[in-house]
Amino acid sequence: MNELSLFNRLFNNDDFGFCMPSYEHRNFATPTVDVKQTKDSYILDMDLPGKTENDVDLSLKDDVLTISSHEEEMKDAKSDKTEKEDDGEWLIRERRSYNFTRRFTLPQDVNADGVNATFKNGVLTVVLPRKPLAEPKKIAINVA
Repeated sequence: MNELSLFNRLFNNDDFGFCMPSYEHRNFATPTVDVKQTKDSYILDMDLPGKTENDVDLSLKDDVLTISSHEEEMKDAKSDKTEKEDDGEWLIRERRSYNFTRRFTLPQDVNADGVNATFKNGVLTVVLPRKPLAEPKKIAINVA
């Protein structure tokens, strides 16, 4: 296989459920990715607005590239229950945390030692250099 492939989206959440969680129960969004193939490399661009390079984990193991981020909720000194009436009360609170994990199965022609990543203006760019695949070797048959 000579292309990047996504793991099945049904298995892209942490509980490996058979359906995606409903909108009301999601506390994460999956960032979009563009992948371009050149003769020398694969180039993966992922939009991560509001993130920095310190917010993102990038790893490569067993030909699987994993990009993830986990941001904990910022806790106030006072709890929601002890807020004064003048401060108001939350009716909907969906921005508590932001989590995602994306996994990509890499093709055989990726040179894992040369992979590099840059982060600029909210875009993570991962360059996966290609290496030539081994040609099939002709084996001579000896006569006994």
